[in-house]
Amino acid sequence: MERSAQVIDFAYLEGFLAGDAAVIREVLALFTAQADVWRAGLNAGREGWRDVAHTVKGAARGIGAPILAEACERAEFGDEAALPDAQAALSEVVAAIEARLAS
Repeated sequence: MERSAQVIDFAYLEGFLAGDAAVIREVLALFTAQADVWRAGLNAGREGWRDVAHTVKGAARGIGAPILAEACERAEFGDEAALPDAQAALSEVVAAIEARLAS
């Protein structure tokens, strides 16, 4: 299985959005636009990082990115040591989305 398929389940998103390509592109573009803000917030030095982890967890579940959702859940309910995994998973999802949008 291709790594991007493990990072984000595009079939899930397509099914959830009834295959509407324009809406799918818009949702993915919005996700990537928010990613820089989220990445900055997933930092132990920032107040409210647990809230950011919670937000990203929900967004990740909404687009079919379970690895990111799980990493954010570990951070949200664990401690700041889990934040680097959440940041890395966010970067992987963004890369997979960018590759999908470019194709």
